[in-house]
Amino acid sequence: MFRHTTAVAASAASVALLLAACGGGSSSGDGTSVGGSIKIGIKFDQPGLGLKSGNDYTGMDVDVATYVAKELGYEPSSISWIQAPSKQRETLIKSGQVNMVVATYSITDARKKEVSFAGPYFVAGQSVLVRSDSDINSVDALKGKKVCSVTGSTSVKNLEEKVSGLVPQQFDTYSKCVEALSSGAIDALTTDDTILAGFANQAAYKGKFKLVGGTFSTENYGIGLKQGDTAMCNKVTDAIKKMIDDGTWKKIVEENLGTDYKYDTAKNPPTPAACS
Repeated sequence: MFRHTTAVAASAASVALLLAACGGGSSSGDGTSVGGSIKIGIKFDQPGLGLKSGNDYTGMDVDVATYVAKELGYEPSSISWIQAPSKQRETLIKSGQVNMVVATYSITDARKKEVSFAGPYFVAGQSVLVRSDSDINSVDALKGKKVCSVTGSTSVKNLEEKVSGLVPQQFDTYSKCVEALSSGAIDALTTDDTILAGFANQAAYKGKFKLVGGTFSTENYGIGLKQGDTAMCNKVTDAIKKMIDDGTWKKIVEENLGTDYKYDTAKNPPTPAACS
C-alpha cells in the first residue's frame, strides 16, 4: 500500500493555492490553513483504512484523501493529517480545524444537517468476523455467542435485529476486540466489513480470520466538508470520479483491504451524488 509521512512546510505559492482551493486560510481567521498545508481528518487506529504508525499514515481513506488532495493541487508533503474520532468529525469540520474528513464517514441525513459531503467514494456494509477455524458461517449461527464491538457503537444492536440471544462484549477499541477474537475470548466481531477486512489483512492475522454472513447494512462513505461549500464539494466530487475512472480506486481498495476482500460490485465503485 502507499505510505505517507508527516507534512512539511510549503512555499508561499502553496499558501495562495490553499486559499483559492479551500475558500479560506489564516488570513481569514478561520484557522483552516497553516504554512500552505491542507488539513485532512482521518482515523489513526483502523488498519487498512486509516492507521498512524510513527510518522507513517496508511490505509484506503489515507490513499483516497491523498489522491483528492493532489487533484486540488497539494502534494503529499503538504498534507497535515489530523486524528478524527467518530464523535469529533462534525466539530472538526465546523470549527475549521480540518478542511475535510475522510474517515469511514457514512453519509446520513442527520449528518448532512451539520456538514456537506462529496461522494460516496465507497459503499460498505456491516458484517461479522470470526476465526478461520470457527464453525460459525452465518448470522443465525451467532445465537448464544459472544459478539464484540466498540463501546458506543450501534453494531451489536443492529445485529440483534437479525438474530436474538447474542452475548454482547464491548471494548473501547476494535484492536482489543480483534485480540480477544484471536485468543478465543470472544466468538465474533461485528462492524463495517471494510474495518473487519483491514484487520484481517494485517500480517499478524493473515489467514486467522474470515468474514461471514455477508453484509446487512449500507454505509455510504463520503468526504465531509464545511456545510454549504458547493464549489469545494464539486472539486472533490470530480476528483473522486477521476480516481474511479483511471483505475486508481480499484488499486487502492485491493492494496489496503486485500485481494480476498469481496466488496459489493452492485454498489461499487459507486457514482458520487451531486453536490447541493
